[in-house]
Amino acid sequence: MSLKTLGVMSLVLITIGSVDSIRNLPATALFGSNIVAFFILGALFFLIPSGMISAELASAAHEGEGGIYRWVREALGPRWGFVAIWYQWIENVVYYPALLSFVAGTVAYLFCPAWAESRIFLMLFILAAFWIITFLNLFGMKASGFFANLCSLFGLVLPMAMIIATGIIWVWKGQPMHVDLHPRALIPSFSHPDLWVTLTGVMLSMCGIEIATIHVRETKNPKTAFPRALAIATAFILITLVLGSLSIAIVMPQSQLSLIAGIMQAFNVFFSDYHVHWLMPMIGGALIIGGLGGLNNWLIAPTRGLHYAGRQGHFPQWLLKENYYGAPVSLLLIQAAIVTCTLVIFILLPSINASYWYLNVLAAQLYMFMYILMFIAGIVLKIRSRKNNSLINGYQIPGGAWGTGVVGVMGIIGSVVTILIGFLPPSNINAGSIVHYAVMISLGLIFMSLPAVWLAKTRNKYKKHPEKLEKNSEKNSNA
Repeated sequence: MSLKTLGVMSLVLITIGSVDSIRNLPATALFGSNIVAFFILGALFFLIPSGMISAELASAAHEGEGGIYRWVREALGPRWGFVAIWYQWIENVVYYPALLSFVAGTVAYLFCPAWAESRIFLMLFILAAFWIITFLNLFGMKASGFFANLCSLFGLVLPMAMIIATGIIWVWKGQPMHVDLHPRALIPSFSHPDLWVTLTGVMLSMCGIEIATIHVRETKNPKTAFPRALAIATAFILITLVLGSLSIAIVMPQSQLSLIAGIMQAFNVFFSDYHVHWLMPMIGGALIIGGLGGLNNWLIAPTRGLHYAGRQGHFPQWLLKENYYGAPVSLLLIQAAIVTCTLVIFILLPSINASYWYLNVLAAQLYMFMYILMFIAGIVLKIRSRKNNSLINGYQIPGGAWGTGVVGVMGIIGSVVTILIGFLPPSNINAGSIVHYAVMISLGLIFMSLPAVWLAKTRNKYKKHPEKLEKNSEKNSNA
């Protein structure tokens, strides 16, 4: 039996580390003071529901079990469980080039800002960085968990604290601003369709909370600890994301803001005005180390989750191949090949900002499909639980089946709206015509979804020895 060692603050830190991110601040800063209202909407219709549903599902899982594949499989069957874990994996595959674009933009800003507008530099940097980290993982040279977490914290906490602090000082000194912070300006005109595009960047900034809730079984008194931790973490995440986005928006005009180098652009303005420009290399180094450390930390985990699901009969044997170090070599190489193919986006779209936005939107939409399945699974399993006591000892959403239903439906609404809005390009980014952009999004969704549909349909073809596969998969369930 697992020791219950996690308290409220431990859960808060895990949740913040899983969700909070500085990388997406330029994407939300594009929309100025309107982001405040949309962050609140995102919390109500996504962040809080996803945290509550995933915590309840994690509590209900049997000892040693958990994760999106298990949850959806129990509710909807193994094929839908595989589709869910596929969307969680493929979302990360699309996310990797976007993350490395941010790292590349930071590198460019330190050495030659013009490189940030060079498609060739970005594509070569992404290719080199991703393949190098992939091969390091293949040969068992993955950084330790401590080092990877240290990189993530170093690349998040320090830059996030400094961007917020410098923004507050800027406002306090009465410096000129490019956005209106009057309370009336914080209420957007929700009837304007283009403004709803803001929600896409906001929702992507809030993804990942289900990873933290896996630890709910190791939590002391989860019925009271998790709601408190969720409330504290949600407030912290909202405050940091809103203040960080506004800090960038007040000093950077929308027309000049780069989505991949916007953080460095804002720091350059702040540090130049405060006469501490010598801090730029330190901040740039923190962002680079944090980005690469975060990528290394995330590279293997989703792949192992997909590998585990594949062992249930969804994959042919050659896809399940592991090397001497236990790395899922076939899946890691396929993952790197897909990342390489996604770089064509930097050629097909008219601007780097448009390519970066496209990758973020596609990642958000793919992730929303997974969340929809998770919300449905939460509702289905809660209704079934009325016939047994499977949820009695764990965290439960107040209100019983009705409470879970309301929370789940709110999450589904937020997810569906995010998917639909993703087909509209923001007017302040040169992404080509609406039709061209919508077609690109549609093709991306189809291309990334077809393998899941095919592999789910052919499941029984590869499951020749279900008892052996199930037994082996249990040994690797910690993946």
